[in-house]
Amino acid sequence: MSTKDFIEKDYYKVLGVPKTATQDEIKKSYRKLARQYHPDANRGDADSEEKFKEISEAYDVLSDEKRRKEYDDARSLFGGARPRSGAQGGFGVNLGDLFGNPPGGTTGTGERIGDLFGGLFGGRRQAPRRPRRGSDVETEVTLTFSEALDGKTVPLRLTSEAACPTCRGSGAKDGTVPRVCPRCEGTGQESRNAGGFAFSEPCRECHGRGLVVDDPCPTCHGSGRAQSTRTIQARIPAGVADGQRIRLKAKGAPGENGGPSGDLYVVVHVTGHKVFGRSGDNLTVTVPVTFPEATLGAEIKAPVLGGQPVTLRIPAGTPNGRTFRVRGKGATRRDGTKGDLLVTVEVHVPEHIDDTTREALEKIRASNNGDDLRSELLHLAREG
Repeated sequence: MSTKDFIEKDYYKVLGVPKTATQDEIKKSYRKLARQYHPDANRGDADSEEKFKEISEAYDVLSDEKRRKEYDDARSLFGGARPRSGAQGGFGVNLGDLFGNPPGGTTGTGERIGDLFGGLFGGRRQAPRRPRRGSDVETEVTLTFSEALDGKTVPLRLTSEAACPTCRGSGAKDGTVPRVCPRCEGTGQESRNAGGFAFSEPCRECHGRGLVVDDPCPTCHGSGRAQSTRTIQARIPAGVADGQRIRLKAKGAPGENGGPSGDLYVVVHVTGHKVFGRSGDNLTVTVPVTFPEATLGAEIKAPVLGGQPVTLRIPAGTPNGRTFRVRGKGATRRDGTKGDLLVTVEVHVPEHIDDTTREALEKIRASNNGDDLRSELLHLAREG
């Protein structure tokens, strides 16, 4: 769709709605007309097909608030009149003077309308290149268990796209300049109708850049971009978990034409520890205890990562697998506080015992009937 249509066509009339119509009214009218003139409902009817295209084109503009405002501004400025041929700019006025920026470089309506209509009817002005955000970059880093808990600053060597150093991002060979894309008129976008719906997509000729390079730079072959390698220092926060993806804002690929840099995403891998495990913000550890300690109760030492062992009091009759909590000895949270240390006791069964120990255990076995211990289990199993 040419931007010349903004002046010559009355899209409100095409959809049969007033200029003050709301978005819901525009959508309702469009759907009604689209069903009436859809090619599938009027096979072989060229007039209906053409009408359907006009309806879709009108809806494509009026359903977009930004494009609708540009359309309304253009219609208001030129009164909806058809341009006359022969005069510069088609209106007997110099569009460059009419739409040029005022002294001092202040931008406003003149620049916006100038970008829209400049060069439509001869004497094309070059549209300004729009800033483009740099692409996001993803990398990986491996930390030890302790480094992940404490946090660490690591050097990351990154390879990403940046402005070509030869042409400084223009994509054109030295001594030449790109020209405004004739297909999209420098916008980098074009509209496509598909089954009654209008889609905006990157221009197929300039691939979204808005510019066409006739004599490309030998280094970047016209893309304006080249591979760049750099090393940055990235701070991995304390308490990061294995597999966590950390976003570092504006540390990705540099932008184009003054656009912002993309983001850097760091996927963290954490190696295991010989003693400690992790459950969310809590650390876990298994401590062996003897049968007498579990039966009679005892004070035992439990290790703490990066600190002195703590003393735990386990009560008499502690079963195998019971877990005790030690507050504030776990991983660092985002708010700076720490999780807990979960200590699980494991009753140790010796492989070899002496005669005295065997005799004591025989007396214990004799005083406890093992069948009675399991009788309820066996009973429930039969009922089930």
